Amino acid sequence: MTTSSPQEITRLLSEWSRGDKAALDKLTPMVYAELRQIARRQMNRESPGHTLQATALVNEAYLKIAGQDGFEWQNRAHFFAICAQVMRHILIDHARTHARDKRGGGAIHLSLDEAAVSVEEQAADFIALDEALRALESLDPQKGRIIELRYYGGLSVEEVAEILKISPATVGREWRRAKAWLYHELQKD
Repeated sequence: MTTSSPQEITRLLSEWSRGDKAALDKLTPMVYAELRQIARRQMNRESPGHTLQATALVNEAYLKIAGQDGFEWQNRAHFFAICAQVMRHILIDHARTHARDKRGGGAIHLSLDEAAVSVEEQAADFIALDEALRALESLDPQKGRIIELRYYGGLSVEEVAEILKISPATVGREWRRAKAWLYHELQKD
């Protein structure tokens, strides 16, 4: 694993944004371990036996991001925030596909055991959380972004403050309010 300074990663992101493919080649080994940590955090929220593994999640997200030409990366924190967002969408798409298949979308019907019920319930919970987060984003985009960056991206309060260009105190306050709002919304169901 290569360790590099945030400044070096930001420099390579900037070069990649300007079209330097060699910068992407240098960047990849520098960020891979942290991308796996983000993926593991997100996969830890999934049920045991999930058909998608952290490595596959990183690879799929990487392919989507590496295919973006001319994207303006602000810095290292911005890059990891976007990666976390892409991973979130991959997991949501996966959960929706799984839920659709469970409703008879061509799946072979087997008797359900407790594990299968648990997997289906967790997929439904994940989708419900995503729907509540989308509702929050429509009401207050900043709170939605803070939840996404902190919860899905695993970014620190300081990193979120840097990305959103607000104070860490505001991030902390909005984080608490957003979590309370999401909790209330999820309890309705």
